[in-house]
Amino acid sequence: MTQQAMPDDAAAVPPTPAPPSDTTKTRPPAGASILREMLESSWLVSLLAIVAALVLGGVLIAAADPEVQEAATYFFARPSDFFQAVWNAVFGAYSALFQGAVINFQAPDLQRALRPLTETMTVSTPLILAGLGLGIGFRAGLFNIGAQGQIILGGIFAGFIGFTFSLPPGLHLLLAVLGAALGGAIWASIAGVLKARTGAHEVIVTIMLNNIAVYLVAYLLTTPAFQRPGSSNPISPPIPSSATFPLLLGEGFRLHLGFVLALLVAVGVWWLMERSTLGFRFRAVGENPHAARTAGISVAWVTVWVMAIAGALAGLGGAAQVLGTEKVLTAGVAASFGFDAITVALLGRSRPLGTVLAGLLFGALRAGGFAMQARTGTPIDIVLVVQSLIVLFIAAPPLVRAIFRLPTPGGPTRAERHAARRRAKAATTTTTTQEVGA
Repeated sequence: MTQQAMPDDAAAVPPTPAPPSDTTKTRPPAGASILREMLESSWLVSLLAIVAALVLGGVLIAAADPEVQEAATYFFARPSDFFQAVWNAVFGAYSALFQGAVINFQAPDLQRALRPLTETMTVSTPLILAGLGLGIGFRAGLFNIGAQGQIILGGIFAGFIGFTFSLPPGLHLLLAVLGAALGGAIWASIAGVLKARTGAHEVIVTIMLNNIAVYLVAYLLTTPAFQRPGSSNPISPPIPSSATFPLLLGEGFRLHLGFVLALLVAVGVWWLMERSTLGFRFRAVGENPHAARTAGISVAWVTVWVMAIAGALAGLGGAAQVLGTEKVLTAGVAASFGFDAITVALLGRSRPLGTVLAGLLFGALRAGGFAMQARTGTPIDIVLVVQSLIVLFIAAPPLVRAIFRLPTPGGPTRAERHAARRRAKAATTTTTTQEVGA
């Protein structure tokens, strides 16, 4: 009945096509996609990245060893000497690295045997704190590489409060730590506000802020407010004991309460990102800022808050250096912790537990590198090369999967690929047989 009442020309009109969907509004930026691929790689890929870096580092250790070079001159006459020299060079270097970073089996007493492990924990403290801050930014889709400058500002604030004011011990340390967090938060918030208000890219802004922070601390250490009285060197007055982190194992070790603070901060970051509403907003913006904006989340507000929290945690790394390890403010307060923390966050997949473990690994490489150089003569630059190789492999998960022949996430497994090949081969054989029979 309805079809008979419909005019013929109306029935001939084609349906109106749906408007094309604007995929550019929901597609994440290319940089965010690359960052997400690095963060979502499996633990196996991260572990194999470390293995590959150590293997290539072993090749460089062998190539730089004089005995290996000498044995290579008569390799075809006595190849066993060459391989023995390679083994001695690589095993000796890595065993010295282990003994300088974890435990020294040759130490005369227990205190000296455990000191390498405590040094690793001490060195890893600013790496963990800064890595946790960077990890929050990465999961929120912000490639914050300004931890170097944020550590410096945290150290400036902590040092100034420490050597300027005279307060009771507990209160003095608390104010210095809070000042460090405030300094790092202010410095990172500059990039956050510029990103939110003008769209300025956080990578460019944080690089500029890193350079400004380096020159700022160098200048401040030449002013009467920061320079040690009676000294022409760029160094601050010593931090009094009322504002320093207490030592955990006594005077024989440098391990201080800052390491415990780093572990507590890791627990707090886990709760923030996994259990709180604020963390959910951070992750939502990191997954898809356009969808988050559609859901009513202020992306600009999240950007500022993410950068502020990340800067505060990096500033605590500066406090660990000034109030715990060095007990003085110098121009090299941040060393290269801010840049190494980028690798720590990526290696740990921006998860608190992974960041802590990655921080301990890089702390071990730093602490054990000096022992490796002193005992075996291996250049300390080899450790830097290993760290750089880890960065390379972490930044290229497909490369690691190609080296170790791992399946692509979401793709067919090896068994499925073999089954597909067998089906294709069987289909080809059947077709050939039919053609011959015809």
